[in-house]
Parts: sequence; C-alpha cells; structure tokens
Amino acid sequence: MYQISSLPPQVPPDDLALLQRAEPATIGHFQATGFLHADILAHSRDVRVAGTAVTVRMPGVDGGILHYAMGCVRPGDVLVIDRCGEAVTAALGGAMAYAARQAGVAAIIVDGRVTDLGELRQHGVPVWSKGPSPVTTRVLGLEGEFCGDIVCGGVAVRPGDAVLADENGVLILPRQHVRAAAQRAIDFQTREQTTLARLRGGEKFPDIVGSRAIIDRAIAAARAAGAVQGVAQ
Repeated sequence: MYQISSLPPQVPPDDLALLQRAEPATIGHFQATGFLHADILAHSRDVRVAGTAVTVRMPGVDGGILHYAMGCVRPGDVLVIDRCGEAVTAALGGAMAYAARQAGVAAIIVDGRVTDLGELRQHGVPVWSKGPSPVTTRVLGLEGEFCGDIVCGGVAVRPGDAVLADENGVLILPRQHVRAAAQRAIDFQTREQTTLARLRGGEKFPDIVGSRAIIDRAIAAARAAGAVQGVAQ
C-alpha cells in the first residue's frame, strides 16, 4: 500500500544559508543527537549542503515511491530515504540522480545502497549511502510512503526538518533549532581560527585550549586524595 502526504514547508532560505556555514563536526562538539550512523557516507568530496528534508519510506525492491517523489520535489529539497533495513538492493542510480539534478534537489541521503557511482558523481547531486550495489529496484506497485515520519541512519526524520551534510556525516535538525545550532557552530569556528593563529605563533595546543591546566588539576587532586587516605590509614 502507498501512503502519500503533502510536501512540508521549506526551511527559510536565510536559515539554510546560515546553517550551511556550519560544519556538522563543529556542531558535534556540543551536540551528540541528530547525527546519522557513520556508515552512511558521502560519495563526493569537498561538499556541504543544507536543505529541507523530504522523506521517503521505501521498503524492499519496489522503487515506485522514489519515482513518485522525484516528480514532487522542489529546488533545495533533500531526499531522505528510509530503506527499512534493505541491505542488498540499490535504491537509485544514474538516471534517478540526473532527474534529481533537473529538479534542483540539493542532496540525496539513503539508509541503504545505490548504484552507478560514476554517474552519480558526474550528475553532480551529492549522494550519501551505505555503499554501492549492482542489484537495483523495480517498479512493482506494492508499497511505500511519501512525506511521512521515517527513521534514517538511526535518527527520526520528519518532513520539513533541516538537513546539514558534508564528508564527515549527516545531521538532522528540527527547524526551530537551526539558527541557534548554526550560530553556535559559526562562533566556535571563528574562535578556532584564533587558536590556529596562536599555534602559528608558537603556543602549545593544550595551553591554548586549557586542557593542560585541567589535567594538572586532576593529577593534583588525585595526589591530595591519596595523601589524605594514607593519613587516615
């Protein structure tokens, strides 16, 4: 059975522009949730995208629901595909990637496999997946869901969530958290440039970031505790 819902409102362009300045790995310094499993990897280098999640639940070998989705997506959308544990069959290949390019899709995230890696790179739509497979889906008219709540890479994804992805991984953010997370990451990245400048000036990394002082205090506290315990005995 197919389940079809309406497209979600897109994340405001200003929010996406701000989010694209942030690195997923920077947000990972202060947040541990929302990141897809690390086995979902980028097939392109030097890429970072931010867009609106448009979700697809695509179980088994029936690829019809993805064809349907490709007729609905808007420029700037990110297709996020839940393969429901299917680990053999490629969800899409070169022709679908070309269709995505023509539709203006910002990226495709697949919790499963893809095919035609060379064509995917050639057509220029960034794709993340668990790797390649030569076995492909077919249009069987069986089942699938468009724009429903899904799980991709262990993360719950709702239509209209924000997606931030680069070579280091994929992050899903509720739209109301986008600006705060992005600005915190951008501020962190700015401070990091100051750290690099100090390193070029000859300072040592643990002194700049304060880790040496933390470790020294921990060692001193452990020694003091040991001394007190020794007196008590």
